[in-house]
Amino acid sequence: MSTGHVVARIGKPHALRGEVTVQLHTDEPEARLVPGAVLTTRAQPGSGVPRQLTIATTRVHRGIWLIGFEGIPDRTGAESLRGTRLVLDDAVLAPADDEDDEGWYEEELVGLEVRDTAGVVLGTVAALELGTAQDRLVVDLADGGRTLVPFVEEIVPTVDPEAGHVVLDAPPGLLELGREG
Repeated sequence: MSTGHVVARIGKPHALRGEVTVQLHTDEPEARLVPGAVLTTRAQPGSGVPRQLTIATTRVHRGIWLIGFEGIPDRTGAESLRGTRLVLDDAVLAPADDEDDEGWYEEELVGLEVRDTAGVVLGTVAALELGTAQDRLVVDLADGGRTLVPFVEEIVPTVDPEAGHVVLDAPPGLLELGREG
């Protein structure tokens, strides 16, 4: 059981002053991502990312959230944070009581059945591939192929680890479009 919820994932650095772009995993960024907020980090072991980061600045530039952290003064420091997940403790999130505010980890998704909206099994989740604009599910298809599916709510409206499956509401041709090799 995790001790917090992922509220954002750090993307690429922005400009030279240590700001980073973030992919939001919360419906309430204005309430969660505020200067002074202390967020726990989840990063690759050995990456040197601090266990916690304190938000120094936030702003929205052309629809993209930009965050600056205390102790990260430049682009080099910001680059070292790429891919880090920002986690708010459950105790901080509890007052919002937002069940849809869940971030998913690869280990929670791998092995889940992938079904279409009619319940037909299409395959299984093989991996979660992190992207700069959005994450993608790597799906091993029932016919032996493999495809990439954008991991966004419009296409993957249901993720139910307890029931052992995810539901894809894929537009026609998407599974073929993302097919590898």
